[in-house]
Amino acid sequence: MRRRTKLSQRRTRSPKPSCSVLLSPGLRCLRLLSLSLVFLTVTMSFLPLHNALAQSSKAQLSNFRVSKLQLKQLTFRDLPGWHRDDHQAAFEAYQRSCTKLMARELRIKARQKSDKAMLMTEPCRAMRRFTRPPDRHLSRRFFETYFTPYAIRNTKRKGILTGYYEPVLAGSRTRTPEYEVPVYRRPGDLVDLDGRRVKDKRVAGLRAARLAGDNLVPFPTRAQIDKGALVGKKLELLYLRDEVDLFFLQIQGSGRIKLADGSWMRIGFDGRNGHPYSSIGKEMIRRGLVPEAGMSLDAVKNWLRKNPGLAREIMWHNKSYIFFKEFTKKDRQAGPKGALDVVLTPGRSLAVDQRYHNLGLPIYVVAPTLRHHGENGFRRLMVAQDVGAAIKGPERGDIYWGSGDKAGAIAGRTKVQGQYIVLLPKRTK
Repeated sequence: MRRRTKLSQRRTRSPKPSCSVLLSPGLRCLRLLSLSLVFLTVTMSFLPLHNALAQSSKAQLSNFRVSKLQLKQLTFRDLPGWHRDDHQAAFEAYQRSCTKLMARELRIKARQKSDKAMLMTEPCRAMRRFTRPPDRHLSRRFFETYFTPYAIRNTKRKGILTGYYEPVLAGSRTRTPEYEVPVYRRPGDLVDLDGRRVKDKRVAGLRAARLAGDNLVPFPTRAQIDKGALVGKKLELLYLRDEVDLFFLQIQGSGRIKLADGSWMRIGFDGRNGHPYSSIGKEMIRRGLVPEAGMSLDAVKNWLRKNPGLAREIMWHNKSYIFFKEFTKKDRQAGPKGALDVVLTPGRSLAVDQRYHNLGLPIYVVAPTLRHHGENGFRRLMVAQDVGAAIKGPERGDIYWGSGDKAGAIAGRTKVQGQYIVLLPKRTK
């Protein structure tokens, strides 16, 4: 970069007014002073970030779940399309994560002395130094200062990206001839088993089970529930038109419901029966019911509705069953929430495999063949804010596209290979 000519240096025979004379009426001088003040204000607001970068540039890998994998440290210059991304949008999505990460840190510090939560939230604490939302440039500098990018190496399978959305459906709070398929609340005897060691072979490998006295037993499967296993338990939250609507509501994990009286409600994930998820799309291809080349969300829906005799049998192939809760009025207006319990951001929220990734952290996603938003492909900084039963693997992701039919159409067409570049917080103290 060229050095600027000193203000006192003369380029022509005519001297320019000196800015050292503050009362000089020269407009050029005033302009230079104004630009200098703007630059000084921006620099001072970002000075803590620069100091933090000088203190350390090495992420503490052992504190993160992704450390189970082989990683290659990169620079931000190595990330394709990094400078063209909208980092301000990513900053806003990450800021939502920070509300939960900071609350979690307080809980952990109350129980035990650990710096793992502190490291996770160091960038969040730095966010508080901004007196106003940063623009794209400052947002990019924030991520470059407080994070180090790492590529995942030597995975057994290539990364796959799919999409999900929030469906908008018609329903009723009471059962009617038009609406008679129940959406169930979470049962009181349902126990989550994620991360727990269970000796009983009957529930080993399940993600949830039913508490029967002092014992854990498998919860009913989808087929058993459809046949009446929960009838009479008073778990009905609302009713939908058909089982196909219910099935895909469960696949997506949340939904907006327009009720028969014209009002709206929003419902979200509140637990699963614990049985493993199985793709009915793969089962339909295996049986030759839908050609692989023509497989899509709409293709599956259309086939199920045209073949009601076999539809139940196909849906029962997926033993997993999802329970829901109604959002409060405030949450209903804000939008659907993910597993991190923050409102999801279309095109920025990512569902990940929690065995490998800490919820709340940024991930740069590269998918050259995903061209829904441009011919240059998908290169975007996202935030891990959700999980999914079908999301298994270090580079397996589900992109949240938004609410309604338009988002659903995009989600239904999203299935491409992709790469994760994880951003891990730096140690700044």
